[in-house]
Amino acid sequence: MNILALDTTGRDCAVALRRMGQADLIICEPIGRGHAERLAPMVSEILEQAGLEAGNIDRIGVTIGPGSFAGTRVGVAFARGLALSANARAFGISNLAIWAAAQDTRPLAVLHDAKRGEVILQVWQDDAPDAPERLSVEEARSRLADLTLTGPGAVLFGGEAVLSLDLFRLLDLTAAADAAQSPPSPFYARPPDAKLPGGIDP
Repeated sequence: MNILALDTTGRDCAVALRRMGQADLIICEPIGRGHAERLAPMVSEILEQAGLEAGNIDRIGVTIGPGSFAGTRVGVAFARGLALSANARAFGISNLAIWAAAQDTRPLAVLHDAKRGEVILQVWQDDAPDAPERLSVEEARSRLADLTLTGPGAVLFGGEAVLSLDLFRLLDLTAAADAAQSPPSPFYARPPDAKLPGGIDP
């Protein structure tokens, strides 16, 4: 099985490829902006390195956030389009799940800074996560006793901010993903402020 993984939710534009019995390939560029322009060329480059074509891809995993609003939309739209053209299956992988998978300690609080005095909190007991919640910083603080902290929002509570996403974990989660539970749909930290004509969310 050939698995392609994409992340455009943060500063990095990153692609990873896993093939059975061979070393994983990763290309990661800390570009900050311009993910839409770089993503397709990076996918072409990693497929060329592997000697594969798009039609050889079986699964595509894309980070769905929470993260950059524009970056998340870029990655999700690209993954959907590529899956359709390559006859592959696309899966949305939460950034929170990737940060959790990179930690062995449980119970675990994965935190993302949602700005405006709020955070996204997801608590993991063993490997069964609670539903993510958007809370005020003070409300979240009252829920964190005896929990190990991780994620970019951990710094708000005296922990160490974990900003980068482990692409090997993203590949692992994509390999194990279930289509019904992991649709390639954005997970925003808060509803978008902008509206399309007619009041439709972008």
